[in-house]
Amino acid sequence: MSAGIELQETPEGIRLRLRVKPGARKNAILGAHAGALKIAVVAAAEKGRANEAVLDLLCEALAIPRSSLRLVSGAASRDKAVLVRLPRPVIEERLAARRG
Repeated sequence: MSAGIELQETPEGIRLRLRVKPGARKNAILGAHAGALKIAVVAAAEKGRANEAVLDLLCEALAIPRSSLRLVSGAASRDKAVLVRLPRPVIEERLAARRG
C-alpha cells in the first residue's frame, strides 16, 4: 500500500501525510490519495473525535503504542500529518499488510 504514499524522513521520525474522511460507515485505511494515506473514520469531526479515531486506527495498523505517534499538523482539517517513530521500511511493510 505504501506505493504512492510519501514518507518524509525527519530527525524525529517519519512524517506521514493523511487525507481523512470523518463520518464514514466504518474505520478503514483506504489507500493512497495524492501522496497521502487516505483514512476513513466513523467519528464525527467535532471536539477532536475524528483526530482521536485516526490516531487509534494508525496505532492499530502500525502495531505501535500511542506514544510512538503524534499529530503534527491539520488538527482542524481533512489534510493532516502525523509523526511516526518507526523506521521507514517497517511503516511500509505494515501499511502494505493492511491492504485490502
